[in-house]
Amino acid sequence: MTATHPDDPNLVGHGRHRDVPGQGGGGPAPTRIVVGYGFWIFLLSDIVMFSCFFAAYAVLHGATAGGPTARQLFDTNLVALETGCLLASSFSCGLATLAAYAHYPVKFYAAMSVTYVLGLAFVVLEVREFAHLVSIGAGPQRSAFLSAFFSLVGCHGVHVTVGLLWLLTMMAQVFAKGFRRDIMHRMMCFSLFWHALDIIWVALFTVVYLLGVIQ
Repeated sequence: MTATHPDDPNLVGHGRHRDVPGQGGGGPAPTRIVVGYGFWIFLLSDIVMFSCFFAAYAVLHGATAGGPTARQLFDTNLVALETGCLLASSFSCGLATLAAYAHYPVKFYAAMSVTYVLGLAFVVLEVREFAHLVSIGAGPQRSAFLSAFFSLVGCHGVHVTVGLLWLLTMMAQVFAKGFRRDIMHRMMCFSLFWHALDIIWVALFTVVYLLGVIQ
């Protein structure tokens, strides 16, 4: 046990380190913890933004200005297909993460490719839905309800598109640099981001589409 100095009880400026209560074993936190903590803060800020969109939609969903309602517009079969693609992509993303941590490149590329295809299918179906609504005169300028709908669902679609670009970047980095520690930190952040998009979509699917059809 290290003896304390009468004029320096915390051993400030002394060569030997002394654990101070509340500071653990001393030294900085591991990079993985710091990166994960910082990215969680980003995700929480993103969730706050989506909460604002959800609140706006909840207030405006009945403001159709005499135009079409959610029940008249929404195609539940198309939305169910979108949901299936995104949920399946979350599963394949989880497999890709496990393969990355196990350093299995073939399985990693296969799982990431499946994730990309499913995510791209989701975006294509969503764009098709938007194009159909605009073609029948139900664009975002038609009513406050549709403005809120396009803003909320479109914001999520933009996030998925960004996630797809990030996915391709991750595959390229692993191909060029392998499963380095910094690459694995980025893979962890991508996985958190993609799963968060799935959680937001489940809430969106329930609040916007299911309740819209029922009401």
